[in-house]
Amino acid sequence: MALARIVGAGKWALTRSTRLALRLVAVFIGLCLLILTVFTIYALAGLPPLQPWHTEILSEEFSARRDVNMNFAGYLKLEDRLFAEMRAKEAHWNRNSIAFVYSRFNPASRVNRLADGSPYNHSFHLLQPNAVGKALLIHGLTDSPYSMKALAESLHAKAFEVTVLRLPGHGTLPSMMTRMNVRDWTAAVRIAARDVATGVRPGQLFYVGGYSTGGTLALQYALDSLSDPKLRKPDRVLLVSPAIALPRIAVVADLLDLLTFIPSAQMQKARWQSVGAEYDPYKFYSFPINATRQVRRATRDLQSSLEEAAAAGRLAKMPPVLAWQSVVDTTVGADGVADMLFARLHDPRHKLVLFDVNWLGALGSLQRSGSTALIDRLTAGTRGYTLDIVTNATDHDRRVVRRRLVPNGRVSQVDTSLEWPEALVSVGHVALPFRPDDPVYGMNPGSGRNGIPSIGTWSYRGESGAVSVDLGALTRPRSNPFWPLIDRDVAAAIATDRPRPAP
Repeated sequence: MALARIVGAGKWALTRSTRLALRLVAVFIGLCLLILTVFTIYALAGLPPLQPWHTEILSEEFSARRDVNMNFAGYLKLEDRLFAEMRAKEAHWNRNSIAFVYSRFNPASRVNRLADGSPYNHSFHLLQPNAVGKALLIHGLTDSPYSMKALAESLHAKAFEVTVLRLPGHGTLPSMMTRMNVRDWTAAVRIAARDVATGVRPGQLFYVGGYSTGGTLALQYALDSLSDPKLRKPDRVLLVSPAIALPRIAVVADLLDLLTFIPSAQMQKARWQSVGAEYDPYKFYSFPINATRQVRRATRDLQSSLEEAAAAGRLAKMPPVLAWQSVVDTTVGADGVADMLFARLHDPRHKLVLFDVNWLGALGSLQRSGSTALIDRLTAGTRGYTLDIVTNATDHDRRVVRRRLVPNGRVSQVDTSLEWPEALVSVGHVALPFRPDDPVYGMNPGSGRNGIPSIGTWSYRGESGAVSVDLGALTRPRSNPFWPLIDRDVAAAIATDRPRPAP
């Protein structure tokens, strides 16, 4: 009798646990269906109409599966065919529609004249006959090779030959971002890196670098080279606002991507998180769900590689990493680069440069309370790397200083001869890689080209909904007033890395 009671109690407990598990599964499925339903309603009713550049697909884009054995010369030839295919498609669009007339796709538009024809949507080389080194640079998500132009020119001016890669899915039509894949990005990076590294002679340096998602891919290549002898290990890694970790909400993109499998033309809007006016000659403003999915995969792969390399002791062989990061970064955040990357690096040759917010007077009173959290935490703790903080000399001073903290605890400070521009609160993610006098994105008065002011100087005001872009996007800084500090860091890195001549 007692045994029967025990068995019965066990069955009841098991049944109860099963019921609870089934309820949790049902709740989870219901929540997923609710999210899918709400997003579908938002996409179909809330997003603007799709244009041809959101729906037409180009067949000549690089594919890792199809083009795995291609060399970089072949990649560039394929890229030429890709852009020719795009121009052929553009010829059949309604060239009188408002969306086209003011877009990047109209050769006669103001933004195309501002960008002088937008030549830097393509991969490009800066040749150097007597190079001290060669570098591969990689742009970010929704961007183009233009975002690496200033860094490329900085290296080139210091006797580097530079290749800037256009990642698959970029530079042509936003629609191509719905098809791109992190495997294609990785394959393209390896093809370009092999081409650059093959030409590096004894005594020359080999650098890899990237911005945002390009930084993810550059760092991934460097980590892979620590365990794969077929990959040439770089002598230094240069990172601008690297995407190391994404907000947790990005996981929802995997769920929303299920909507893309519904075979309905009316559901094409459900592929997009946002649909914007494509007024920027070098950056897409429409953003598909697939873009979030792919960058999330890239960052997850990178985090796994960092953990494996740390566990295996390979990070001790990591080439020097030099990274520039704004403490306020609403795109990828600043904590990832500090906590997931630099916290694992134990060599003063690794340097993280943090651009602080502006603490001058009234601007300081407007700062969010959490703006100082990262810097406070990093300066209070111990580090194995060098930390530079670019900040106000005092809370009542526009002058900018560079405060350096090295692993032995020594702190030094130097004047940069730079000042915060009036009313600028912070730098930010999209601003870091561009010079303040950049003709497309510069913030300096008079920046622009062909009589057209740079996008970075636009300061329009109006009621929300008056224009087809978010007015808040126009107040976000588009260039970096402290770019000379990045240029100086590049010069110092090269001077440190160059082999010293024999006595």
